[in-house]
Amino acid sequence: MLDQVLGLFGINADYDLNIMTNRQTLFSITTKALLGLRDVLASSRPDMVLVHGDTTTTFAGALAAFYDGIKVGHVEAGLRTHNKWLPFPEEMNRKLTGTLADVHFAPTETARENLLQEGVEPQNIFITGNTVIDALRTTVKRDYVFSTDVLNNIDYKNQKVVLVTAHRRENLGKPLENICHAIRRLADSYPEIKIVYPVHLNPAVRDTVFDILGLHERIMLLDPLDTDEMHNLMAKSYLILTDSGGLQEEAPSLGKPVLVLRHETERPEAVKAGTVKVVGAGSETIFREAEKLLSDKDEYDRMANAINPYGDGHASSRIADFLLYYFGQNHDKPQEFCI
Repeated sequence: MLDQVLGLFGINADYDLNIMTNRQTLFSITTKALLGLRDVLASSRPDMVLVHGDTTTTFAGALAAFYDGIKVGHVEAGLRTHNKWLPFPEEMNRKLTGTLADVHFAPTETARENLLQEGVEPQNIFITGNTVIDALRTTVKRDYVFSTDVLNNIDYKNQKVVLVTAHRRENLGKPLENICHAIRRLADSYPEIKIVYPVHLNPAVRDTVFDILGLHERIMLLDPLDTDEMHNLMAKSYLILTDSGGLQEEAPSLGKPVLVLRHETERPEAVKAGTVKVVGAGSETIFREAEKLLSDKDEYDRMANAINPYGDGHASSRIADFLLYYFGQNHDKPQEFCI
């Protein structure tokens, strides 16, 4: 999946650890990443290692740099649910990464406050906005043509497209079954909608999803989409149901209401703004909340027109400018992002 993103932005990786295998454990990912990064850091000797987000490889990258005495910069720092089990393992990945980081690139003021409460020095925090909004400015196009006819042939003007993604470890098993039953009920109840679900490659996800949602005429199950395809599908969708963190930030920028299929979120800014609602993984609740947005235009417009709190599309340039300042190449500290 990373290859899709690298290809989209014309990036050629200098190193490929090639650690991902089918059904591997968190133990395996962590140890393989540490050993692979040990060799990369020994040969390259960087002044700083930048890690992004909250994946297990993010934490492993920060830990490897720490073991080698190299400074760590954490992009998308300070996101917290304050519950170490939700999401699992992401909450502890980002918190432990924050403990190791020397510079914290926080996307929002809320993230900054979280870091201050954990004892991070103010001068080591820089608010940038989120880099995912930068990507949207590049990828979303009004006249976009999808690479597959099944997406091009959807009648986006006359059908309400409901985009679904669900793949979190915390949702595997019964929660994912509940989500799928709610989705099928929506498809049965609303003949005017088209549900599009790009299904994660994890067999534990695919087995459940295809078993419950397969062969329904108004449910389209696809393989994971390239980043530009996903962004443009979001832009054409009416409503988004997801347990993804990134989509919670991307969709508000596109004016799309989001129902979060989790019990907690580390992105409270959009909930406060009113463009995102956390609904959990209960079948009845998911159906009821989606039903409101499909049948009540005032409720829909209230969420769709809320203010996006996540950035202006210039987070990456702020990070680059701060690094030049941090290493003494620029004398003036750049301006932080603010709403």
